[in-house]
Amino acid sequence: MGITVLANAFLIDCTGREPQEGAAVVVEGSIIKEVIPSGRVGPLAGDVDRIDLRGRTLMAGLTDAHVHVCAVEANTAEQHRLHPPSLIAARALRRIEHCLAQGFTTVRDAGGADYGFREAVASGLYPGPRLLVSGRVLSQTGGHGDKRRPAEWIPPLDACLGMIGVIADGPHEVRKAAREQLRHDVDHVKIMASGGAMSPGDALEATQYTVEEIRAAVEEARAVGKYVLAHAYSAAAVRQAVQAGARSIEHGNLIDAEAAVAIREAGAFLVPTMVTYEAIWREGRRHGIGDYQLRKINQAREKSVESLALAYRAGCRIGSGSDLLGDLAVHRTTELEMKGQVMAPMDVLLSATRVNAELFGLERRIGTVEPGKEADLLVVDGDPLRDLRLFQDPARLPLVMKGGVAYRRAAGL
Repeated sequence: MGITVLANAFLIDCTGREPQEGAAVVVEGSIIKEVIPSGRVGPLAGDVDRIDLRGRTLMAGLTDAHVHVCAVEANTAEQHRLHPPSLIAARALRRIEHCLAQGFTTVRDAGGADYGFREAVASGLYPGPRLLVSGRVLSQTGGHGDKRRPAEWIPPLDACLGMIGVIADGPHEVRKAAREQLRHDVDHVKIMASGGAMSPGDALEATQYTVEEIRAAVEEARAVGKYVLAHAYSAAAVRQAVQAGARSIEHGNLIDAEAAVAIREAGAFLVPTMVTYEAIWREGRRHGIGDYQLRKINQAREKSVESLALAYRAGCRIGSGSDLLGDLAVHRTTELEMKGQVMAPMDVLLSATRVNAELFGLERRIGTVEPGKEADLLVVDGDPLRDLRLFQDPARLPLVMKGGVAYRRAAGL
């Protein structure tokens, strides 16, 4: 079992403690063995790979609580008409690999990817971050997961993977649909509790699914030790979702102060995805995204800072997601800079490390630099507490380590 010593680090351990200069971290195999604030490492047996960081930042690997690796086109409303599942799968594997290259060592797919992608990474068949999957999302007829155009008189669309939801109406159908996704070994169940920006026929502020319908999915997920994440924009949709027991609210751009308090009091998490609205608003038209969707994108975009401020002031547990589609995924790390418009820099880092780990239920394994945890580590050339834009330059991320394996290691380290 190999030993790696990362020495002379400016350590941000992502617990919330102040950074430590001159620290050292000892990795044995896939696990963090020691964290030494003084930097004085004792004798170690066997071959030791010593990496002198020369004062660079060492922190926990980033995590993203809202990705869509099977959204291989930015225009997800049309993707299923363009590509067969086999091509979507091939392109999704490239998306997964790119996540790791950006410094993300764990990501939660919020709809589209099945457990085969998770196993492809976990088995070492393909490089990528630790992957948690939702399978197919659950949507009501005409909801955010229903990709039929208003003028189409056809049955609900079907697909084995990709951005096609399962249409389920009423508590009985929702319960059955949730059980079916759980049968496919998903890590969590995703439901659409409100309208969305990229769907062809619903308003962003629309409330979708009743409390009883959402609760049916929650009960089934909890029965097997899993949880529900709810796509929800409006205050009414958010209140319904947390009342029904959803653990995670995705987006939340149209919340009010009352809804923010409801999230906090329910012990739920809010996962803002600010960067996707900015990216689609700026670049969406050249990716074939139509005016109807762009109007909804801008509606969410204009409220994203205000809604995050409401949640931050209310004391919500705030995770970090991106929700970027297709080639727009190159902007993933910009999410951290955008959260910095509202949140303190340390809180931004915690949202993308420790808080997300708690949301995933993986806080004992990942999210902080502590002994006994997975050696998911990121080296940053510079101090991200002073400049959150550092993550946007791959050259400023000279080392990306997942489970003790250096997937990126710049020359000279």
